[in-house]
Amino acid sequence: MWREETRFDVAFMDRALAPDYFEIGRSGRTYTRQRTLDVPREPIDAQLPLPNLQIRPLDLNTAQVTYNSEVRYAGVVEFGRRSSIWSRSGEAWVLRFHQGTPFSPRTP
Repeated sequence: MWREETRFDVAFMDRALAPDYFEIGRSGRTYTRQRTLDVPREPIDAQLPLPNLQIRPLDLNTAQVTYNSEVRYAGVVEFGRRSSIWSRSGEAWVLRFHQGTPFSPRTP
């Protein structure tokens, strides 16, 4: 979902987000499913692959995905620790919850 071609593909996002999806963003704001679907298209300048990506099964049909994000907005890099809960819905996985927390990387 960090790629512009999928993040702003309404049909893809409609399938990927659970009906009760919500998010607590890195900013602290909350986002409903509809608000997430309604975000206007804009370039996404994120580091890919996602740093420290880990998938932790919670049970047969539920998984937690964690990673760090490094995204450039208007020349400013913002770092976030991200956590998502995914659940199996039939043959597909859907995103039920997502949260971002700002952090500053350690300077070597």
